[in-house]
Amino acid sequence: MSGDTYNLVQSRYGDIANRSTAGLRGKEEDIARAFGYSAEDLSMLPEQTNLGLSCGNPVGFANVKEGETVLDLGSGSGLDVLLAARKVGPRGQAIGVDMTKSMIELAEKNIQKAGLSNARIIDAKITSIPLPDASVDCIISNCVINLVPAVDKPAVFREIARLLKPGGRVAVSDILARKPLPDHITKDMALYVGCVAGASLVEKYEEYLGQAGFEDVLIVDTKSDLNVYKESSNLSQGSGCGSCCGGGCATETASAITDLDFNEWVGSFQICALKA
Repeated sequence: MSGDTYNLVQSRYGDIANRSTAGLRGKEEDIARAFGYSAEDLSMLPEQTNLGLSCGNPVGFANVKEGETVLDLGSGSGLDVLLAARKVGPRGQAIGVDMTKSMIELAEKNIQKAGLSNARIIDAKITSIPLPDASVDCIISNCVINLVPAVDKPAVFREIARLLKPGGRVAVSDILARKPLPDHITKDMALYVGCVAGASLVEKYEEYLGQAGFEDVLIVDTKSDLNVYKESSNLSQGSGCGSCCGGGCATETASAITDLDFNEWVGSFQICALKA
């Protein structure tokens, strides 16, 4: 089952990457601004970097310092990698990890357009990343860990702990469940690839971090309006697919997604923690 989920996620986000290169535009900037990106942040990005898939701005609260190595789990088109690369400067490096070929190709093009020699992308799943132990200062992620099947989520946090240096930090924006999700949500794969059905409860997220050896865990509900995703171009282009939380990939469920109040069930959270 988890293999099928990964394939579905790859297909879903590969389609978004391919359609972005076709020049489709929508409310991506409105979505990014709603989740913490400034006009200055967005102005520094190549045109096809912001795809409206964020649920926060982890670089904005990660306290990234010059000379650090920053790793972005599920880097997509490279938005947060590019912002982190500018913050760490030429003595540091920003590394993205993604498993979707079309997204990797798009991110590499965006890095080239931005002229940043201290940024690169690795082709891998975030449960197994080909980097040395204790080699990273800060790990970020933006609306991605919720897409990992529940059976594999503990492996993500173990991998984060392995890669971080002692005292290294996590700064993650993710969708978490406010209360237990009913079957009609958890079994809807359109809502799964839309970042809703795979959301962990807040206390479960705390458990994952604790089991991986993290301390000083802080999980903050940003109170952002997740229904803004329903206005994204991905939902309005007739594909039946929404943006990150827009659900999608099944036109027969589009009306149910439109009627669902995302804010009742899930929220955008900032998650911070330190490796002991």
